[in-house]
Amino acid sequence: MKIVVIGCTHAGTAAINNMVKLYPGSEITVYEKNDNISFLSCGIALYVGGVVKNPDSLFYSSPEKLREMGITTRMLHEVMDIDIDKKTLLVKNMETGSSFEDNYDKLVISSGSWPIIPDIEGIQLDGVLPAKNYNHSKEIVSKEKSAQNIVVVGAGYIGVELAEAFAMKGKKVTLIDTENRILSKYFDKEFTDIAEEKMKAKGITLALGETVTNFMGNQNKIKKVKTDKAEYDAELAVLCIGFRPSTGLFKDKLEMLPNGAITVDEYMQTSRKDIFAAGDCCASMYNPVGIHKYIPLATNAVRMGTLAAFNLEKPTVKYLGTQGTSAIKIYNLNYAVTGLTQSAADFHNIDIKSVTIRENYRPEFMPDYEEVLLKVVFDAKTREILGAQILSKADLTQSANTLSLAIQKKLTIDELALTDFFFQPHYNKPWNFLNTAGLQAKDI
Repeated sequence: MKIVVIGCTHAGTAAINNMVKLYPGSEITVYEKNDNISFLSCGIALYVGGVVKNPDSLFYSSPEKLREMGITTRMLHEVMDIDIDKKTLLVKNMETGSSFEDNYDKLVISSGSWPIIPDIEGIQLDGVLPAKNYNHSKEIVSKEKSAQNIVVVGAGYIGVELAEAFAMKGKKVTLIDTENRILSKYFDKEFTDIAEEKMKAKGITLALGETVTNFMGNQNKIKKVKTDKAEYDAELAVLCIGFRPSTGLFKDKLEMLPNGAITVDEYMQTSRKDIFAAGDCCASMYNPVGIHKYIPLATNAVRMGTLAAFNLEKPTVKYLGTQGTSAIKIYNLNYAVTGLTQSAADFHNIDIKSVTIRENYRPEFMPDYEEVLLKVVFDAKTREILGAQILSKADLTQSANTLSLAIQKKLTIDELALTDFFFQPHYNKPWNFLNTAGLQAKDI
């Protein structure tokens, strides 16, 4: 069996590691446009902030490791065209410019995503950078050293983390977002308000509800960022606007969402036989709503890549879907979320109810304790749990994983009230705060 893998970050690496074990004797070839694989882009802010000293440690595999496993590893190679009926690929060697044809029996697409780069005047100025891969991280750190004023565009996870990292290094930081709140896709207002106050207290300027209109500079270097409401000094501007699937090669050839995310079935099979897709290039089944949705997370990518390998010869292991579970640390605040927020439920026109609790997570007779803020969203009719958000100075983020499983297994808020959780004063109260949320929801 001849297997070709297009792209090799998280999903591609996971697929290859499993295919080598599952299909000994198969010929496996990987084509990757970059000169490296498996870079954990979630570590860029840690590198910028000095928590991670060496960016090379953010890789968990390498082209050399793949070659040692017997994989034909072709870095700096781009697949330019595909004939699905003939099962052939046109491949370009990016170093030499020469092209050649290859063929496959099974194809795994793990081409990933790329930062959204809007068509804004001045975006090509030196010092306006995206934040996605290894080379981006090195360039950001290099230019940050001589920059005093830094603008971060986009207040999602990466943008918030980078703003904090720059501020901790003494930079004057402005965080701009078109939305009126930071992290608006992940948390409801009562949670983001707290993070915003913390960031402002640390000296970060929050330019929310503002849209960048152009980047201004001289001698081809960024000097200011202009929005529809103000101007901000900037020797460095980092774009964290979001990502879109890198799937142009398959347009009109495979079924996709409107944004280009490839749709797959529960076995990672695309709309065409013998072609599988995994990771940031494709859509995931979003369990709280029951629809395919674009959720580019490394956790989704490694699961999907693994499943693509499992199901390559025949349907074997089903994808369980995702709740989009994620977390972020903002200074000393630990945030985690799974499933729907209240604002997301409103967007999807889902009739929901919610319960919010604030209490100390462990007994007050202990030497110290912290307050936990927990919000659980559930279906108004079935009372099945659809989402949850948690915040505390104590690290209680693993509770989001518990509630992720609850959503996946369609647990009701009333069942959560009496679910068995341990009690130990070092960790919680006789009624775990998850139980408390369920108990308080009984009258809702």
